[in-house]
Amino acid sequence: MDLRVQRTRMNIRDAFIELRSRKPIEKITVKELAEAAFINKATFYQHYADLYDLSESMEDELIDNIIGSIPHPDTLLDDPEQATLEIFSAFSSQTRLLEILFSGSRRSVLIGKLESRIRDLILRKYPDYEGSPGAEVLITFLIQGSFHAYLKHGGDDPESRRTTVSLIAALVKRLQPFPALPDENAPDKS
Repeated sequence: MDLRVQRTRMNIRDAFIELRSRKPIEKITVKELAEAAFINKATFYQHYADLYDLSESMEDELIDNIIGSIPHPDTLLDDPEQATLEIFSAFSSQTRLLEILFSGSRRSVLIGKLESRIRDLILRKYPDYEGSPGAEVLITFLIQGSFHAYLKHGGDDPESRRTTVSLIAALVKRLQPFPALPDENAPDKS
């Protein structure tokens, strides 16, 4: 990629992060972003369809980088305690950027994207779980439940967050061994 194009994209992204740290995405205009990035609106539209396209691109990149830094994200069903600790550790290294990009109306998007990415990794490791309601519910429960508990009880200080993550990991460990996932094709014994 051309160095000027890279620099322009970096300026757009930096300006977006600065604006998002102060206001919700719905209150930002392309004109305002272009001025902050020292470009014109037409240049912005050469790179992104709209502000949501830019936000989505940055969110996906951040989630991919975080998941890429987790040593074993696909072990959520094998060793949920360790996987939980690794996932939260990776997220804590990007707390500020996560808070900026996924604030306001974008908050619920974070957990959905995380679940989707980790689910895909698990299903690559366990392809037989594809389409299994038991596996799907278990994956959703582990990811969504853990993150909702963290968001509700994690607090603002690092010590409170560490304590919450430790409690979540301990609770997830108590669930093991997971009950055998039901065979949806087995005849009903009722």
